Amino acid sequence: MAAPVAFAEHGMPSAVLQALTFTGSPTPALTDVLLINVHHARSTHIDALAHITVDNTVYPGISVADATAGATVSRSSSSAFVEGIVTRGVLLDLAPGERLAENHVVTADDLTAAERRQGVRVESGDALVVRGGWIAADDPFGPLPTTSLSAVEWMAEREVCLYAGDIGDKLPEPSAAAPVLHNTALAQLGMPLIDCVNVTELAQVCAEIERCSFLFALGTIPVRGATGLPVNPLAIF
Repeated sequence: MAAPVAFAEHGMPSAVLQALTFTGSPTPALTDVLLINVHHARSTHIDALAHITVDNTVYPGISVADATAGATVSRSSSSAFVEGIVTRGVLLDLAPGERLAENHVVTADDLTAAERRQGVRVESGDALVVRGGWIAADDPFGPLPTTSLSAVEWMAEREVCLYAGDIGDKLPEPSAAAPVLHNTALAQLGMPLIDCVNVTELAQVCAEIERCSFLFALGTIPVRGATGLPVNPLAIF
């Protein structure tokens, strides 16, 4: 079995580390205090379903007031992820050896074309990993490709259980259209999203062994009641 491929882009770029040296004992020790901005644009993280609200509700139609009663997130939170996620993963490379054009809008036709080119079919329960050839963490405000509603409808028809990609939604801007992956796939279809992943090595391995399906494994720190968590997804062949 080959070594697993990790495709987290960055760990905790906004962490604040404080080193403390203990005295009064024969062996000094160091420790850290970590403050994590889970949804940082340069941090690989999984969004819980409660991350985005629609009409003052969180998935599946729970009022924000009820979901956040008690100063924590009691519904559709990170609690669903703490036992881990294991399923089949499929990489769809939308621009083999290249990258998609600036501001390209990914459609259902793009996803279907990638399937045919790679000789694979995304099936119910799969984790869909998409490569557009961009490193979102390099410039989160740059001309990144985005995802169309037709692509999200395609994922819904195939019953994709989770989306991870080096492209997805642009960072929200005033007066801009609602990002469909977050507002529709996550908040209304109940499809968790992994933002800011680096699939470069994964795409290389898939091309070398001529196989784009794998065991997708995800573990998180066991924090319950949060809107998301930093993660390091693995592809195991």
